[in-house]
Amino acid sequence: MAYSNKMLTTIKPSASTFQSQILERYDNPLDCLTAHLMLECSEVLGGVKPANLISLVNRTRSCGRNLYQLWQRHQSGLAARFPDLTIKVLQTRQRALLLLCYDHRHLEQHLSHAGIRSLLQKSGYEADAPCDSLLEELCRRIGTTGSFPHEIGLFIGYPAKDVAAFMGLVKLPFTCQGPWKIFGNPERSLGLAEQHRCCRQRMSTFLTSGDLKALELRNPGHPFFCHSVDKEFQYPEKSNLSSRADC
Repeated sequence: MAYSNKMLTTIKPSASTFQSQILERYDNPLDCLTAHLMLECSEVLGGVKPANLISLVNRTRSCGRNLYQLWQRHQSGLAARFPDLTIKVLQTRQRALLLLCYDHRHLEQHLSHAGIRSLLQKSGYEADAPCDSLLEELCRRIGTTGSFPHEIGLFIGYPAKDVAAFMGLVKLPFTCQGPWKIFGNPERSLGLAEQHRCCRQRMSTFLTSGDLKALELRNPGHPFFCHSVDKEFQYPEKSNLSSRADC
């Protein structure tokens, strides 16, 4: 437990503290929206997560911009800005909308993992459904109930053993609270959370410059991508989640 608490001191989000200051550096509305999505999707763009949930609230920020309104006006211009990212609207409300932003190739590979497939099947998803069908079912459930099914954690890359324990599908002791609830041996979960934090921090550093070149994701020499990603914390060697507390 001491190890867990020590690790948690290193994974507190830091980019959000400076987000408003970052967005103020981009005068063009589309550039501002692009910078916001780059920061919120940094873990996905960095290859550490398959997807992220992003909420755009209908309110004016301290920088004078309303990201909800920017989305309504400039969403059509985002496809060219994010060539490897798919942005799907999961939920639209008067005061906010929720986006699922994902790398289709990574998400497809992620959802094909045997342990994740097993958990999705236990949650009522078809065993052999392709990635797009799984996403359609997720969207249907959110649209029907207006709430978020617990298995959404599997889609956005939370460790399968933590999602399974949170859903009550396996019996693992609650260990600590990180960016998500962590159960059982925390080492892999905390390691993955630290990778998420590092991606967010690196992206924040590049965007703080206000240089428009930082928004050029199509540039293969973009400094954010010149960094190797260790994915050992995402997928344990063994996927039998029904009996292991340390996977």
